[in-house]
Amino acid sequence: MLDIKDISKTFHPGTITEKLALSHVSLHLAPGDFVTVIGGNGAGKSTLMNVIAGTYPVDEGTISIKGTDITKWSEPRRAKFIGRVFQDPMMGTAANMMIEENLAIAKRRGKTPTLRWSSSEKDRREYRELLANLKLGLEDRLESKAGLLSGGQRQALTLLMATLAKPKLLLLDEHTAALDPKTAEKVLALTEEVIEKQKLTTLMITHNMRDALRLGNRLIMMYGGKILFDISGEEKKRLQIKDLLEMFEKAAGSELASDSLLLS
Repeated sequence: MLDIKDISKTFHPGTITEKLALSHVSLHLAPGDFVTVIGGNGAGKSTLMNVIAGTYPVDEGTISIKGTDITKWSEPRRAKFIGRVFQDPMMGTAANMMIEENLAIAKRRGKTPTLRWSSSEKDRREYRELLANLKLGLEDRLESKAGLLSGGQRQALTLLMATLAKPKLLLLDEHTAALDPKTAEKVLALTEEVIEKQKLTTLMITHNMRDALRLGNRLIMMYGGKILFDISGEEKKRLQIKDLLEMFEKAAGSELASDSLLLS
């Protein structure tokens, strides 16, 4: 489904602020893989997600989705294949537009606008049904502005929007980090439900090691712009937090041991 081959990315090359963010990273996700990604600040997690989404171009290497090379594609063009939920609940929705309008845009992601761009009554029934599944009371608020929703409601709506057109790849960029613990658990449960129901291929960044171990069928640890570990199957199921910390410290030394404080 997703094939990343030998990609590298350096910010501000040739300057005093030069930063190697990704170094010859290769990664393959099979259809239906749910991969959690962990690592401290500066490990390359968000840069990896941004180059997949097309926010940043890569310096070298290739990115393909379902056999199509998208390395040179713009971010809007890649949106046909990719759904994304950001850490900030405010980034995934248009605050001044109604819930219905946000969903209508999401449903038509990657399609050419037509004279029938507005929602039909059939669309509205679909939106109400989908919103009712969130159990947040939003099914009766189609005409409410998205900016009036709470952070948790808005993030749940963003998740629904990101998966409405069933993307080839779902990117979750620490999408519960800005929420309170109770709301974060609700959004995570919803995330699991949507991914399982639609059999989505998913890449999820998290700083929470418990979530990284509990969710998905694979776990990737990044450090210094590289993938240190890629663990799946029974090996992942047997892992505990202390095992991960020991593996990380052995691979990256004392610097990572202190950095592990960022991983809760």
